[in-house]
Amino acid sequence: MKTLKVSIVTPDGPVHESDVDMVSAKAQSGELGILPGHIPMVAPLNIGAIRLKSGNDTKLVAVSGGFLEVRPEQVTILAQSAENAEDIDIQRAKAAKERAERRLQEQKDNIDFTRAELALKRAINRINVHENRF
Repeated sequence: MKTLKVSIVTPDGPVHESDVDMVSAKAQSGELGILPGHIPMVAPLNIGAIRLKSGNDTKLVAVSGGFLEVRPEQVTILAQSAENAEDIDIQRAKAAKERAERRLQEQKDNIDFTRAELALKRAINRINVHENRF
């Protein structure tokens, strides 16, 4: 069976590389499912989980935006930040979620509100990926 080579890279360096049967990601245009032989494309990503399926195993990687480039036999994800599910510090993610929720309740201006809202989305995404709730 054909596979896809997947590379997830951040400004800090590579986060994940493997051969998989399928990649699933949340693009700004909607959910994408990518199989070997997919047409070439580039898509901006939302905050969300990248699902990497190999046989009966599914691996999750939390990403905080970026771009996904698809070629017939390779998928490259250039993410602002990315963490494998097993590498997520759950206590830190929960503390970030609580901090963001407090900031949203104390909203004073739009800039802080938008930043707090994005921080909350990132924290919730990391918690969900760590707990495999996708």
